[in-house]
Amino acid sequence: MSRILTMLFAMAFIVFAIAGGVASAYLVGYLAEEYLFEGASRLTNILFLMLVFVMITATLLTLAERKWSAFMQDRVGPNRARLSVIPGLGNRSLGGIPHIITDVLKMLTKEDFVPGTANRFLFNLGPILAFAPVFALFAVVPAGPTVNVFGKTVDMVVATPDFGMLYLLAIASLAVYGTSLAGWSSNNKFALLGGVRASAQMISYEVALGLSLVGLFLAFSSVQLPALVGDVGNALVSGTGQAKYLWRTDGGFDLGLPAWGIFIQPLGFIAFFVASFAETKRAPFDAPEGESEIIGYFVEYSGMKFGMFMISEFVEVVVLAGVTASLFFGGHHLPFGGEWLAAQPFFQEHGWVYGTLLGTVFWIKVILLIWVQLVIRWTFPRFRYDQIQNLGWKILLPVGLANVFISGALVLWDPSLRALGVVGLLEIGFVIALTMTSGAKAADAHDAAHGHGHDAHGHGNDAHGLPAHADPHSHSPAGAH
Repeated sequence: MSRILTMLFAMAFIVFAIAGGVASAYLVGYLAEEYLFEGASRLTNILFLMLVFVMITATLLTLAERKWSAFMQDRVGPNRARLSVIPGLGNRSLGGIPHIITDVLKMLTKEDFVPGTANRFLFNLGPILAFAPVFALFAVVPAGPTVNVFGKTVDMVVATPDFGMLYLLAIASLAVYGTSLAGWSSNNKFALLGGVRASAQMISYEVALGLSLVGLFLAFSSVQLPALVGDVGNALVSGTGQAKYLWRTDGGFDLGLPAWGIFIQPLGFIAFFVASFAETKRAPFDAPEGESEIIGYFVEYSGMKFGMFMISEFVEVVVLAGVTASLFFGGHHLPFGGEWLAAQPFFQEHGWVYGTLLGTVFWIKVILLIWVQLVIRWTFPRFRYDQIQNLGWKILLPVGLANVFISGALVLWDPSLRALGVVGLLEIGFVIALTMTSGAKAADAHDAAHGHGHDAHGHGNDAHGLPAHADPHSHSPAGAH
């Protein structure tokens, strides 16, 4: 019971911390607009969205992943680091949080080793090229609505270029240089093998990644993330992007099926999520690292350079969750009641409160998608490299091409996107039915194997001269030595 209460308290604390951070971002953005120049809130968003939300979340993930893996494997997890030198804390583990401090100190103070035969310039450039492009991706992700704060318009996005998603795809492709250069510049055959694996895998999945989004671009006729997320409507103007409804009820409170990407592009979502997951090079797509094989493009790195490779991986997790939430789960919009909420006089008068509410909704979606990635990371074993390539070229690529043709035909036939929504719901139903059928077959196979195991155990007892019903671990006198 105490563990449940602790988890509920932690969840409530996280939600309130997110809300406080979003409210601070809007209010500081207002101060920048008021006392600096128009558009200055975009600069403060660099501080809050990228340096605070993304980096702090990525840092906490270094602990969250170890705690979640311990939970799944029925272990305690990291709890040895203590802050007992601070009065009042005593000898408490504090949920493992001191391990973050010890990790940072270890990275900063560990010897910065550079192989003697390595290309020093490219060796030092590798971690930068691996981290910087991933970090820059979140600049185009809208983390909240554009609201009016005390007469000033405040955005919750760093940049809104016309080429939107093309920027994201282009910058993401630059990360391959960091991995390939890190492996080659180390002058180590194992690092080189890891770099070749990483570059081949990332380039292969970029094709499927781009194709998975074409259907969404066709549906909303834009490549800008704010346009894809859309704005809520009112009594006179209908919503745009994912904020509009495919079907809705009449009346004051709007209730219906929103045009979220997950409903109109379920195949695009699956292909995008799988391809993006492969781009992060996390299990089950971690063949380029292969610690058990002593292979990895950063095998020669130590200290903070190694830390940059690792933190870039967790930043990728956060960015993937943010982009996925914006493209396929409505961004900062609620699934229903968005128009009713925006029409309330209180929220119209206090725009920063409205922005705080929807900004918190966005980050809750991000955290849930991060949790999904952690579950996948610690559930599936590593794929073989040929399986990774077959998935990208023989499955995701044909699925992406078929999705483009089907989406284009349905959008031309019914520009209201309702036909696309019907087909999307049928695809979701098919995937659920397929998953449940596969699960039932796996359960039957497990039961059959489990029963066979008991039989084998019984035969084993007979072979040792024990009756089938006897307990070989019995402490009765007959079983005593």
